Formats: sequence, structure tokens, C-alpha cells
Amino acid sequence: MSVTANELAEIERANQSGLRPVVFVHGLWLLSSSWDRWRAFFEEAGFTTIAPGWPDDPESIEDARANPDAFASKMVQEVTDHYLEAIAALTEIPAVVGHSFGGLIAQKIAGTGVSGATVAIDPAPFQGVLSVPASSFKSSAPVVSHPGTSLKHGVTLSFEEFQYGWANALDEDEARRLYDEFHVAAAGNPIFQVVMANLNPFSETKVDTKNPDRGPLLIIGGELDHTVPVKPTEQAYKIQSKNPGVTDIAILPNRGHSLTIDHGWAEVAKVSMDFIVGADALTMTW
Repeated sequence: MSVTANELAEIERANQSGLRPVVFVHGLWLLSSSWDRWRAFFEEAGFTTIAPGWPDDPESIEDARANPDAFASKMVQEVTDHYLEAIAALTEIPAVVGHSFGGLIAQKIAGTGVSGATVAIDPAPFQGVLSVPASSFKSSAPVVSHPGTSLKHGVTLSFEEFQYGWANALDEDEARRLYDEFHVAAAGNPIFQVVMANLNPFSETKVDTKNPDRGPLLIIGGELDHTVPVKPTEQAYKIQSKNPGVTDIAILPNRGHSLTIDHGWAEVAKVSMDFIVGADALTMTW
């Protein structure tokens, strides 16, 4: 069992609430606490929420920075299975919201048919998405340029690397504040899994996009995102739109990869919530 005592307590709280649950999935270089404002926003609107971490995630930013290797060696399917275990313990079908690699994992979860509605924000590409813009290569360079280190240890971005990949749409003061408040080390393995996905028929980044029980899906992209630019986001949408379920896309202008944590987070949260509420009314599955 990989779900922690704190995560079990969150799940029990959600089950006891009798409200519709929303599961938040964070990506690389963040902890689950990066969703705290989103959780409050959704709970004020009448949802209950849980935000499990990745397996072995430290409990706090301070602990994470003291032990960056706690993030080492994580794999996409291992993390997906952790969230599926948490979802299996819920008594109501949840909505799932994920960002970056969390957006990829959210789509993998949706592909198993256990999500009532899914929002994938700046999602890391799944197998079959072929576009790899130059900015994606540059954003991933801190990992892929040093495989001997990044496959064995947690990878911490310099401020300049964070500014390019995450905060290019922000002024420097806000970029530094976000770096100081949220940034932690990350596993390098998932990035290599994405890089090799279309050469590996057994890649863990594979998503079941055809499952008729996938449920409604919204893909959100940031117009200025350097890490997951618009083109691969649009390709993911094109593939997912062949599913019989509702599939929508929203490209938010002047937003970068930091859009879930920067000054405009509430706009993204509202777009996500509106979709989930509309999907609930449309499907009547909850």
C-alpha cells in the first residue's frame, strides 16, 4: 500500500463530506501543497478535494530541499498507480485535475475509466504526440543533458532554468517569488520516458484515448509555455478528440507553464471548475 497516513486522512475526510471529490495531481518540480489555493477555491464552491503527493514525496518544501534525492527514480506508471490507489478508496467518482506531468497522469487515469471528468493543464506529451518544439528541448536540458546524474538523483533547476521553462511570461520579481515559494527537485526518469516514448511500444506514457468510459476531458494550454508549448498540446487534443466522450481545449493567452501557481491561477481554476460542473450536468454520472 503506497497511500500515506496523511493521504488516507484526506480521503476519509472527502468520503465523510458527501460532496463531489476533485483529485489534484501535481507534476515535476512541485509538491502537492502547490494546489492549496485551488483546493480552497473548489471547496468554497461545494466540492471536496484531495491532493496526494507522488510516492515518497517529502511533507514540506523545507524537507524537500534538504533531501532532493527523495524524488529520484520515480516512474510514470508508479506514480499513476499511486493516484489510482487513492481514487479507489473514494466512495464517489471524482473529477481529476493535473498539471504538466500531472496532466499526463490525469489522462492515464481517465483512460482507465475511473474519472467523472478530467482537466489536463499543460500536459506532458503521451505516446503518439510527435511534436517536440525547440523550447521543449531547452526546458528539458537540465535533465537530458546529464543522464548519469538525473537518472539517479533529484534534479533541481537553477533560477535561470526555472525562468525559461516556467516563468517566461512573468516579470522577474514574480518569477523569483515563485521559485522561492514552490520549486523543489524532481525525478529525471519521467522526462526520459517521454523522450523515448515513440521509440518504445511499451512506454509507460501510453494513454488509452479510445476507452468510451474515459469521460469528458478538457486540455488547457498556455500560449507562451516553453515547457509544453501549444503545438503538442493541440496534438494531444486532436488524438483525444476521437474519443466518443466530450473533449475540449482552451489555450489561455499570455500564459506560461507557471499558470497554476502564478498570479493568474484563479482564472485557470475557474476554467477548470466550469468544465467539471458542465460535465457533471451533461453526463449525470455522479
